[in-house]
Amino acid sequence: MRLLFIGDIVGRPGRELVRRGLEALVAHHRIDLVVANVENAAAGFGITPDVADDLLSYGIHVMTGGNHTWDKKEILPYFADQPRLIRPANMPPGAPGRGSYVARTASGASVAVVNVMGRVFMTAIDDPFRIVLDEIAAAGPDVRLVLVDFHAEATSEKVAMGWYLDGRVTAVVGTHTHVQTADERVLPRGTAYITDAGMTGPHDSVIGVERSAILQRFLTGLPQRFETASENPRLHGVVVTADEATGRATTIERLSLSAQEIEALVAQPARTR
Repeated sequence: MRLLFIGDIVGRPGRELVRRGLEALVAHHRIDLVVANVENAAAGFGITPDVADDLLSYGIHVMTGGNHTWDKKEILPYFADQPRLIRPANMPPGAPGRGSYVARTASGASVAVVNVMGRVFMTAIDDPFRIVLDEIAAAGPDVRLVLVDFHAEATSEKVAMGWYLDGRVTAVVGTHTHVQTADERVLPRGTAYITDAGMTGPHDSVIGVERSAILQRFLTGLPQRFETASENPRLHGVVVTADEATGRATTIERLSLSAQEIEALVAQPARTR
């Protein structure tokens, strides 16, 4: 079983990379299920129904969120119609949507995707360490493969979640900071882990935003209008290989692909990917 997780998709540059390259990437890595964090997919902040539908049409199977999930208010009713868009499970009761989804691969295998959000340097919400176990249990005892998107700011909180879930889930993938970390590993009890999968979007930027506005904000302390950058788009993510029978991960591979590398992959004959 091979799972592809795509790091935070930011704006049109990130969406275009996915549109152009996902099919070839799936073929090259023999991917069974594609999960992506999409909370910044619409102009860098939030997601809309049209953007969500587009991403699903590109081949993403499950979409996860975070603190920007609700930035575009038109997404609120969409949750009732599309269970493949999930949001942090530890939001207070009454928040629209669900925090997990059990997907089926083409081979018939079940994969639970769980989304929780951290509390350190972020909004004070329910305890992710308690809620994540509830969501895993709700998937049912027959679901061996479980991927957790932990959307959090603090590295220490993410590392703690990795150790907390080691042996309980297939993978813990961190999101939110938009900066890919180089600490991917399989923990001793079989859980693949990375502190942050990175950002799929414009990298000649400040975490996806045009540099000039961010610099002015730091230099003057005054409010600025933030626009999504466009230069140097890259696709970040990880590929996790797991034993379908046990749910334990065997490898985790970090991806960082430029637009040119995506195009080269697309240009390869299908039989050589």
